[in-house]
Amino acid sequence: MATTTDTAPPGATPPDTAAPGVNPPDTAAPGANSPDTAPDSTAALKVVPARHYARWTAAVAVLVLLAQFAHGLATNPVWEWGVFRDYVLSETIVQAVWVTLQLTFYATVLGFLLGTVLAFMRLSRSPVLQTVAWTYIWVFRSIPMIVQLVFWFNLSALYKELGVGIPFGPVFWSVDSNSLIGTIGAAVIGLTLHQAAYAAEIVRGGVISLDQGQLEAAAALGIPRLRQIRRIVLPQAMRAILPTAGNEIIGLLKGTSVVYVMSIGELFYQAQVIYGRTGRVIPMLLVATAWYVVLTSVLSVAQYYVERRYARGADRTPPPTPLQRARRFLRDLRAEAARGGRSVVPLKPLKPLKSLETAPVGDGR
Repeated sequence: MATTTDTAPPGATPPDTAAPGVNPPDTAAPGANSPDTAPDSTAALKVVPARHYARWTAAVAVLVLLAQFAHGLATNPVWEWGVFRDYVLSETIVQAVWVTLQLTFYATVLGFLLGTVLAFMRLSRSPVLQTVAWTYIWVFRSIPMIVQLVFWFNLSALYKELGVGIPFGPVFWSVDSNSLIGTIGAAVIGLTLHQAAYAAEIVRGGVISLDQGQLEAAAALGIPRLRQIRRIVLPQAMRAILPTAGNEIIGLLKGTSVVYVMSIGELFYQAQVIYGRTGRVIPMLLVATAWYVVLTSVLSVAQYYVERRYARGADRTPPPTPLQRARRFLRDLRAEAARGGRSVVPLKPLKPLKSLETAPVGDGR
């Protein structure tokens, strides 16, 4: 008895499948619209920007506080702006500012020189140098600056004379401590030794941030170690050193006010002397504050341009400086004013260039 099957003969196309390249009747052609691929109905909706109510409220609150502070500065008679004008450029205050700048300069230069030596001592392979440098940094970062200044101011109580000679042997030359180290000298020594401890860590952090492969390549080329430090390590490390070093110098400038305990005529000490004599405490503190703000602002601007110079190797197209932005803004304003009132004349299109006559290929000429 014969049985029938539903299979098609070999080579025949099944009735429910389409031939290759022919779309089946139940499927839509690619790209045809279907209920699932209907045009987006949100195109006609109105787009509303996000509203940051908390941000606006915080901004208004800050502006109100600033307005109240400015109003208090202008109307509160305790500020005594007349006394401020009389003393802010007085000879005594200007000389005190000069003393402050001198202390800052000497402590910065000597402190960073000593700090650089200490940084490379910590990075050396000698355990003795590493231990000495680490101990120095630990001790001078642990003792407050005012304690160090008072200690150096009373150095003569510990050592009556300072001399030069053979260690643990005879002394060839000696001098009285008070005549060798005066008040300014003790202040410079105290500020320098304190600053060197922090400068050492700043320099060390900048050096270890470099890729060690550069030093290995320099050593493979036979470059001496000192030249590697001077020509390869420090120029690249300066980019990492400068931001922290700038902050440290600004902090040192304000930290010179601590030397008032040594009766040195720097800015804060002279302000204290004047308001102790006149009783004008608030305006004299305002005088000192104004000078500190001016000096730190100048140092901040200098730091910005020095950092910009050392960043040239990493950023070939640095952003414009504030001065460049101001110049561009003024130039655009002048150009806009020059164009005002003038009718714009459209440029005539250029005539097309005549095509060059070329010899046919294979002409033989």
